[in-house]
Amino acid sequence: MNALSPFIRPNDYGFFGDYGGPIENNQLQVIMKDIENAFRTAMKDPEYLEEIERLRKTYVGRPSPVYHARRLSPKDGARIYLKREDLNHTGAHKINHCICEVLLAKRMGKKKVLAETGAGQHGVALATACALMDMECEIHMGVVDMKKEHPNVSRMKILGCTLIPVSEGAGTLKEAVDSAFGSYMKDPENNFFAIGSVVGPAPYPDMVATFQSVVGREAREQFLEATGGLPTEVAACVGGGSNAIGLFNGFLDDESVEIVGVEPAGEGLEGHRHAATLTLGKPGYLHGFRCYYLQDDAGNPSPVHSIASGLDYPGVGPQHCHLKDIGRARYEVATDTECLDAFLKLSRLEGIIPAFESAHAIAYALRRAPDLTPDKSILVNLSGRGDKDIDFAIDRLAL
Repeated sequence: MNALSPFIRPNDYGFFGDYGGPIENNQLQVIMKDIENAFRTAMKDPEYLEEIERLRKTYVGRPSPVYHARRLSPKDGARIYLKREDLNHTGAHKINHCICEVLLAKRMGKKKVLAETGAGQHGVALATACALMDMECEIHMGVVDMKKEHPNVSRMKILGCTLIPVSEGAGTLKEAVDSAFGSYMKDPENNFFAIGSVVGPAPYPDMVATFQSVVGREAREQFLEATGGLPTEVAACVGGGSNAIGLFNGFLDDESVEIVGVEPAGEGLEGHRHAATLTLGKPGYLHGFRCYYLQDDAGNPSPVHSIASGLDYPGVGPQHCHLKDIGRARYEVATDTECLDAFLKLSRLEGIIPAFESAHAIAYALRRAPDLTPDKSILVNLSGRGDKDIDFAIDRLAL
């Protein structure tokens, strides 16, 4: 196994158990196969791998540290640790796969990279990588998310990308995905579609997970070095699921470590004002792959909601669906209110302002830690920082 490979891999058809798989359109299967072949070839090329490692160390700022959040941890409960992906260049885990995807696009001779973004972190990271590597960049973003996450909108504009507002439907992440893929299909010969999570048809879930697996590999080594043992639980927020699978892949073979994904319960699990896909979704096909997704009686994707723009997606990565089915991971929820409470507590107790997405996992840790003894530990992937969310938070919290 090479230094970038995750532990959970698909079969030859791109399935993780019953989930994932190739896109059904024959023309698109050829395009996806070209990307997969380029990816597999690149992963065997020492030059490509060495360039990734160089950029991780000198540009992204890896390894990101593991931090013991002593004030956040309850006095008589489990110790809470944070994997500080918020300290990466651009402020989140997204730069991990964006650097690799843009390098791959250049190897393939592509002229333009296209993508969707929800909270804007994927868009910022991709625009950053494209600026670094002299590639044209086009980002599609829902108008609702653009208003909520305007600091990231400004960053993308400064970085020189073309930003496409998407007003159809709910004007959020699902619509941005649809719009970006439609633009990509106008010229797939010269365009490269850089999906921002472990979703979509093969090879994207495996490819993004591979690039994100550095998070779990580092975290496991760092935790062992700091404590002499492994964490009792590892936890991460789950929308599409890239930051979570990046962390989880480092611990899947450790049977003593519980693996916990935290989904957005939004305003509650009644109705549609949530995005608790693995909690309430059903299997089906969405955006070219099989996964659990929130759907109406006719099988159409349901409207979704989360205070965290990066989590308001009706589907989820196939790796997570498989881990749920085989019982290796469990999936909890946190509401908007719990998210805001965790956001403020981490800010005021540790001086770390988290992204709303990451605050869902913090909310779970705050709820769970008091039920465990002080010899237990919870390692949370702090997947992003909250610069993008501060204006919205001040308004909601009336600070």
